[in-house]
Formats: sequence, structure tokens, C-alpha cells
Amino acid sequence: MSEHNMFSNHPSWLELIRKGMGIERPVPEDIGEMDWDGLFAFLKQQTLVGIGWKGVERFANAMPRNTRVQWYMLTEYVRKRNEWLNWKVTQLTNVFREGGFDVVLLKGQGNAMLYPEPLLRMPGDIDLLVRGKKEDVVRFIKEHWQVTGVHFQHVEFRVEKVTVEVHLMPCSMNNPLYLRRMLRWLETEAKWDNLVEMQGNAGMVAVPTDRYNIVFLLAHIMHHFFDEGISLRQLMDYYYLLLHYQKKEGGMKRQEWEATLKYLNLYHFAGAVMYVLKVVFQMSDSLLLAPVDERRGKILLNEILKGGNFGRYSGLTNHSMAVKYLLKTCRNMNFVRQYPAEALCEPLFRTWHFLWRHGASLK
Repeated sequence: MSEHNMFSNHPSWLELIRKGMGIERPVPEDIGEMDWDGLFAFLKQQTLVGIGWKGVERFANAMPRNTRVQWYMLTEYVRKRNEWLNWKVTQLTNVFREGGFDVVLLKGQGNAMLYPEPLLRMPGDIDLLVRGKKEDVVRFIKEHWQVTGVHFQHVEFRVEKVTVEVHLMPCSMNNPLYLRRMLRWLETEAKWDNLVEMQGNAGMVAVPTDRYNIVFLLAHIMHHFFDEGISLRQLMDYYYLLLHYQKKEGGMKRQEWEATLKYLNLYHFAGAVMYVLKVVFQMSDSLLLAPVDERRGKILLNEILKGGNFGRYSGLTNHSMAVKYLLKTCRNMNFVRQYPAEALCEPLFRTWHFLWRHGASLK
């Protein structure tokens, strides 16, 4: 689905998503002829089922019964899953603290706390950033859990059917120069005692500051844009982050942020993200982090709508490793003019990472 078809054929879908976010919007005129099954399928692709239900709940009787029941049940599952994950996050962080490590909750459940109704955000994995020597952290993990994956930046294990990623570095970039710059910047901003209460009185956990997340989440979104794909959920996370930051700081300090983003090679991608936030979520100009980049923004939005969460609906991932490697490389070469440093380095980083993981698995 292209951006053009999305807006021209289903403008009311966006209105209902905005209503689910708490943005005051008029009732769509075509509510009686709404393609409810199409909207439900789209929101599943974009991992926005819970937020979507909030927007359509008052119109539920207009839906086909089967769609209404499925949607309601999936939303209730999202609520219960979030409650369980909040408790599990607290337990896991306590295990690491008792082992003598500083630990911070990244992304997911931490992002959800910025939402008006945190339990409606569709959850994913648990991501933790742990400070310590790599060999000590990996040894501690192996003493408590069975490792299921080793990556350049994190180690994976599973607990009760949820994947836990323990990050030894917060994020990655394809270009090594900008990766070093980003990691240095994040290290100076890191605070390991920024404690918040998890939803449902699940306990206290440390989360990144808003300043840290502005860079970290933007870099994370960009990395996934080149690697697999992203959904509107990640952009909605960023919307609520900027909203929260502006309320705390009393302004965006755009001049400072633009200089930082240029230094970290995130400036052009930030402009694309600002386009999506403005067009899809109607973010006010006063909340934007950087100037809107319409050209790059349309490319980003089309990729989001085409691929959905982690690019699972683009057809790119449904191939053998070799074919997927070639298709992904060809796709990313289309972005050389927009993001030369990241696009040109992406196949090189991916090849190096494959060889690195193969070597790590032999140890």
C-alpha cells in the first residue's frame, strides 16, 4: 500500500488512530461504511491494535460481530501481557542489580509509560542495558539462563516465552565513525538511577532520560529502517517522547538539537521522522525536533506502510538467507542519495556482523 493510496482511500483510518491517541478529531463521515476488517488488519501490521481499539470502541456495534470480538479479545490480551511484562521487567532488573550490575530498561515497556494509557501499547521483547565488563555480563547471564543468541550489541535468552535482549551497547549504526560518536554521546548522557514506578505498582525500574532517548530511539528507528523495517508504533513512541520532553523542558531547544543530530549523522533521518509525526499524528510545529524533510519523509512513510512491523509484510523476509541478502542490499542502495553514509556501509556491516556471529558461535 503506497502513501497515496493510504491517504486517498482510507483517510478515516488515520482519524480513528488519532482519536485512539486522545487527539480531538471529528467522527469520520463514512463510519457506517467503514472497512472494519481492513482497518483491523492494518493495525495488526502496524502493531497498533490497542490504540486503535481506543479510537473505535464507541463505534464497535457498527462492526461485524466476528471482527468486534477478535479486536476486543486481542486488546484485552495486550493489556494482560503488558501487566505481566511490567512485573517480569522488575524481577529481571532486580536479578541483575543483586548480581552487582547497573541496569536500565530500554524501549518497549519504558516507552509505554509515556502513553496516556500505557497498557494499550502493543508490547514486544524486553530490552535491558547492563553496565559491566562484557565477559562478566555474559558469564552472569549463562549462570542464570540459557543463551539463545549472541549479537554484536546484545545477548538473548528467553524467560517464559518472552525474548530478553541484554544490551552491552545501547544501539548500533552501520557507519563506524558515527557509531563511535553516538556511543560516546550516549555514555555522557547515561543515568543509571533514573527510577520510575512501573504501571500497576509492579515496582521501580531505571529508564533512560528523555534526552538520552531522543538520540537512542532515533538511531534505533534508523537502524531498523535499513535492516528490516519499522511500524507506526515506533513512530508513535517517538511522538510521545517529544511530547513528554517538551512538557518537562518547556521547549524543544531546537538549535541545540539540530547541531547534535548533524554531529551524529541523524539530522536528515530526523527530518523524515518529523514529516511522519506531522502528517500522521498531526504533531505541532513547536514540538518538532528538526525541520520537516518531505522528500525523505515520504520515502520513510511508504516503507512503513508497505512493510509494517519489522518489514514482515514487504515480502523481503520470505526468502532464503542468500536471496534476502541480495534483496536487502538492492533495497538499501535505493537510499544512497538520501543517507549515503548509512546506506553504503549497511551491506558491509551486515557481512561483518554475519562473520562475527559465526565466529562467536564457535567459541
